Amino acid sequence: MTLIDNIDKSRLPIHVAIIMDGNGRWAKARNMERSAGHVEGVNTVRTITEIASEIGIKFLTLYTFSTENWNRPKEEVDALMHLIVVAIERETPDLIKNNVRLTMIGDFKRMPQEAYNRLCKCMEDTSHCTGLTLCLALSYSSRWEITETCRKIAQKVANGDLNPTDINVDMISENLCTSNIPDPDLLIRTGGEMRISNFLLWQIAYSEIYVTDIYWPDFNKNNFCQAIIEYQSRERRYGKTSEQVK
Repeated sequence: MTLIDNIDKSRLPIHVAIIMDGNGRWAKARNMERSAGHVEGVNTVRTITEIASEIGIKFLTLYTFSTENWNRPKEEVDALMHLIVVAIERETPDLIKNNVRLTMIGDFKRMPQEAYNRLCKCMEDTSHCTGLTLCLALSYSSRWEITETCRKIAQKVANGDLNPTDINVDMISENLCTSNIPDPDLLIRTGGEMRISNFLLWQIAYSEIYVTDIYWPDFNKNNFCQAIIEYQSRERRYGKTSEQVK
């Protein structure tokens, strides 16, 4: 039996989010340029998208480029942005073949217009797909997202369209970038760091967290299956007792 055979298909997480960390450290350990780690990381994106689709995961969100990443050296930022666009364009035919729909969340005003337009074309080309939804968190940070949500709701109050006493948890969720995506059931972080890094802070309030020391370029299908199996071994109580859940 392989690891995929040990997965209970009746208890799959609906939404898996991944902080893809370790590209630079993977390259450094091999005396390579950081860009080589990013290139290899793109291959892992394909691998994990394939296994997530095969297993039956409905939503896969990848922390692709944070707003903080804009502070990296310009040469690395430019190379990363070019790599992301070229890789997604190259993979679009296979996404369509595998019935994978592409979408994005983030502060797109900061992106180069050409890169944004090309990615929008990829989203349009896959918009008819009904299998896995692959969501790229691109130029994204959770604090930015929550701040924008507060502004939108505050504007409705200022316009007289909303009473402050009507603001509730559901309303906030409905005004986030992920309003049409369920909250993640499982958050995976590669590279061993024990932090959230400003990623989906509102949405992961009750997500199960799985951290592995494996760098993203080395994260393979078996590693993903192991994370799913670990998730299925946990009891999700949402504040209740074990007896109440059972």
